[in-house]
Amino acid sequence: MSTEPAYKAIARKKLEQLESRIPKAWRLEGQWIPAGMLSAEESVMVTDKYDSRAAICHQLTRCLTEPLFEQALDRASELDAHFKRTGETMGPLHGLPISVKDTYDIKGIDSTTGLACLAFKPATENSPLVDLLLNLGAIIVAKTNIPQTLGALDSVNNLFGRTLNPLNRKLTPGGSSGGEGVLVAMRGSMIGFGTDIGGSIRIPAMCLGIYGFKPSTGRVPFGGQMSGSVPGKTRVSLQPVAGPIARSMSDINVVMREIVPIAELYSEDCIPGQWGVSETPLSLTKPRKFTIGVLPSDGRIQPLPPIANVLNEVAQALRKVPGVEVVEVPIPKALGDCQRVANELMGLDGAGHMADLLESTSEPLIPWLQTRFKRGTPKTLAQAYATQGRRSEIEKEMMKMWTLSPPSTSGFQSRVRRVDAIIHPIAPHPIPEHDRYNAVGYTSSWVLLDYAAGTVPVRKFTEADLELGKEMDGKILSNWDKRNRELWNSNTVDRRVYLDSPLSIQVIAPRLHEYTLFEAMCIIDGAVRTQQTGSSGQGSKL
Repeated sequence: MSTEPAYKAIARKKLEQLESRIPKAWRLEGQWIPAGMLSAEESVMVTDKYDSRAAICHQLTRCLTEPLFEQALDRASELDAHFKRTGETMGPLHGLPISVKDTYDIKGIDSTTGLACLAFKPATENSPLVDLLLNLGAIIVAKTNIPQTLGALDSVNNLFGRTLNPLNRKLTPGGSSGGEGVLVAMRGSMIGFGTDIGGSIRIPAMCLGIYGFKPSTGRVPFGGQMSGSVPGKTRVSLQPVAGPIARSMSDINVVMREIVPIAELYSEDCIPGQWGVSETPLSLTKPRKFTIGVLPSDGRIQPLPPIANVLNEVAQALRKVPGVEVVEVPIPKALGDCQRVANELMGLDGAGHMADLLESTSEPLIPWLQTRFKRGTPKTLAQAYATQGRRSEIEKEMMKMWTLSPPSTSGFQSRVRRVDAIIHPIAPHPIPEHDRYNAVGYTSSWVLLDYAAGTVPVRKFTEADLELGKEMDGKILSNWDKRNRELWNSNTVDRRVYLDSPLSIQVIAPRLHEYTLFEAMCIIDGAVRTQQTGSSGQGSKL
């Protein structure tokens, strides 16, 4: 009798299914791509060219879970027929090739979250976001890889394997939307949609040198996804959000301006919204001044030298932009408690349901989770109340980061906006090697607060950033700070692995201020590109 764990047979069958969906004409024989196969011209051609490109991307990086090439070509034919018949496009995104994270349900297609036990259980209906995108005229070319359980910052699982970073295969592509980031970065799709509860849109964007946009809850439909957790859990714990990953700010604008105004018509978890109007009140008599704050760290983990340097470089570039004021933001004491509270909320159920799913096929944990995931004891209702109470206290304390109370002679205390947006590291370290990502608090803290946040790439890691011969030997702020230094000090890492990898920053705006975030990211992107090349850097890539 075979003693092979059940997950192995499921994984073999699932991989066979995936490979069978890649046409023979698009399969690679060698270990590298023939010159010109991924030319810039192909990235703007018809759907079958995007399908072939996505197939090539996958064979090099293992970024896909569900190739949807046949369905995509059928969809393109339908759109062409509609235009020929009516003379009108199907919608503002007519013919736009997009991809979505594996978690989004598409009727007739699996959503596994990287778990063997969820394979071969196709969805019975589309997620609201998928329906919305299709009604706008988009074409979905693929679903993309994620980490086992969605709870890791590398995109690896026992079903589809490990997604590689095409910029440097030694470094992680991030997670949990890592496959999405890779496919977009390699131009296998024009726009990707991921999800973010700990940084899962912003971190892959950082790792691939592209743009990630995490709105607050309610702006982009999130429902209709397979997360592997008990339904309703996120309503009482930490609520993830959906958002785009793209190669330019213009590309993000293209999709957000269409989604935000109609999102409430497609999903019960969305609120009325508009796009193109700043949420910050404008003065009718004074010119608009945009104030950007610089928040250098979370106070618990000291950013490594290149991370601190690139934040300072961006601040200096912004100081040269007319109409922009740059101010230093003191590190709020409450910020240091955000990660602990976020962890408590994510662990309210003790991970029992997820543990049951893994154990049902004797599936082992991936390396990053082996020291981080275990079955725990569910929290009591009283404990949940206490954690949510602390969350409310933090939210109140963090408001002081955004507002000021100027002196008043009226007897009433007024408040004004202190800063419109904030720049902050995405992580306190460069893009690490596989299974070494550290300090998720730099991104998950803003999910706890439901702030809008995004990723803007700045430049590559250079020889000057190595600072060879210099070590970080100052006071260690926390255990996480100690682990962070292991990604820098010469006895625990060869810094040269970071050479030519992207360096990015995080941009943060108040809750539900997505258009303000978009404005800030465009200003920052333009300032950085102008300083580097003399161009604005905001032109459309579509």
